[in-house]
Amino acid sequence: MTPVRSDLRRFAVRAAVAAALVLAGAALVGCETFGDTTGSIRPAATAASPSTETDLRAYAEACHARYDRDPGEKSASIEYAQALRSLARTSEAVAVMQAAAVRAPKDEEVLGEYGKALADAGELAQAKDVLTRADTPDNPKWDVLSAQGAVADRMGDHEAAMQFYRDALKIAPDEPGVLTNMGLSLALAKRLPEAERALRQAALSPKAGATTRGDLALVLALEGKYAEAEKIGETDLSPEAARANVEAVKRIVARGGVPRELPSG
Repeated sequence: MTPVRSDLRRFAVRAAVAAALVLAGAALVGCETFGDTTGSIRPAATAASPSTETDLRAYAEACHARYDRDPGEKSASIEYAQALRSLARTSEAVAVMQAAAVRAPKDEEVLGEYGKALADAGELAQAKDVLTRADTPDNPKWDVLSAQGAVADRMGDHEAAMQFYRDALKIAPDEPGVLTNMGLSLALAKRLPEAERALRQAALSPKAGATTRGDLALVLALEGKYAEAEKIGETDLSPEAARANVEAVKRIVARGGVPRELPSG
């Protein structure tokens, strides 16, 4: 499931923060939840995913009830942790998956979800260690590789991050979560044309969500393609909110005295 955006102002704030990072050439950081930076860390969307925050909270309560019947049980733990992460209740998600990992310390699926929860919570060194144990050369997993890439980006190792993303795409070509991670990583390295290509490819997928389209709109605005950025933003936002996002990027560019077309890295 994807995180539900109950407050559109968070979307504008995310765009402003990410834009500021691009202009400053800073390292990748998470906005809202870490999963919003990396589609791979976000719980995957499904046909049955709740579409409103009210539905998501109800779903989380149902998951909680199931989890309470057998704390640490694998599937109940994963579903409940994913629901908690979608609600940005990251410390609770970590606790749930930690209990599951104690019960099944060698289960790679459990370790993968535990690592993602740790990454959401900003526990990057521990997330890196756990995700490494969740992925083996004889059984590589695209979502774990992509999560490892996002963690590497957060830790400033962008070269390693890009290799993780490339390896993930070998397993799952055109996977929008991986391409979104890669696109934002490229944007934060000021490689905007490459970022745009990756995000456009991601946005073509029927599985692409609001985060992918929002990151594409952000990159387009940073490139000065304001009209197209607004149009894409209107897919998930009101015209007023989409326009406000673009105006936020414009203001940041103006305050930083950065040329409209940023040099690629």
